[in-house]
Amino acid sequence: MTTRVAAIDCGTNSIRLLVADLPDPTAGPEAPLRDLSRRMEIVRLGQGVDRTGRLAPEAIERTRVALADYAAEIEKLGAERVRMCATSASRDASNAADFRAMVEQTLGVPPEVVTGDEEARLSFTGAVRGLPADARPPYLVVDIGGGSTEFVVGTRESGVDAAISMDIGCVRMTERHLHGDPPAVDEVAAAQADITVAVDRALATVPGREAATLVGLAGSVTTVVAIAQGLTGYDPGRIHHARVSYDQVAEVTADLLGKTREQRLAIPVMHPGRADVIGAGALVLRVIMERAGMPSVVASEHDILDGIAWSLQG
Repeated sequence: MTTRVAAIDCGTNSIRLLVADLPDPTAGPEAPLRDLSRRMEIVRLGQGVDRTGRLAPEAIERTRVALADYAAEIEKLGAERVRMCATSASRDASNAADFRAMVEQTLGVPPEVVTGDEEARLSFTGAVRGLPADARPPYLVVDIGGGSTEFVVGTRESGVDAAISMDIGCVRMTERHLHGDPPAVDEVAAAQADITVAVDRALATVPGREAATLVGLAGSVTTVVAIAQGLTGYDPGRIHHARVSYDQVAEVTADLLGKTREQRLAIPVMHPGRADVIGAGALVLRVIMERAGMPSVVASEHDILDGIAWSLQG
């Protein structure tokens, strides 16, 4: 018997909804969930958090508007179970209680402000189900968010072997370093140095250099992969499980960091809410590949959102 669930992932840059039917537990470990609705809004909840330590009132309001729309969708589709996970920005903010109160009033359930470790495990669960046969284990799964990046190593059989969350998300790195339009050479160098220190610390904790396959999650990765493929529009079916090389990622990263925001907006696959932070996100991906010695990355459209949905099974 299937179970209809609603999963919400509220990150630093975006808030996303998945309403899906989970398969009967007896169907086997590779049985897929069935999407009914998968939505995303850029709300930039983490606007200024790295500098102020607080969630901006206008960011909370943007999130409330999107969440109210999601609540109506959940009710319309009749989800039996609802789980909302809030990640990096709402962990870091001194006024996180205001955010939690807003969510409970709007959605009817409180948000779970998950730890970096739980965030990593949910991302891994969502990402590794259904990977193609040429994606050999063990996997290094990296989820490049707005405020943080999660590094997880494991296999389908054993699950997560090691995980760590680092504060090097695309919004945080943009606000901290990339102020020019396009960013100056010294700004990019400072961002790269900051990212490199964090990546090396992560790889000293999780054995990412020993992994056979790098799996990349979230909008920065999928956008870079879409650009590398030369897509004329954002096509999840062509992006999901596509593999691109380090050289392709390096070329796309250099191109994005050399463009103005207006030029990035003109890229056919670019979401308008991602254009100002995609350069930093691409740089995080490139540095991870370089420091981990990964010749390619497999993109996954399934990530923490799917992991949240699977956590509602049983």
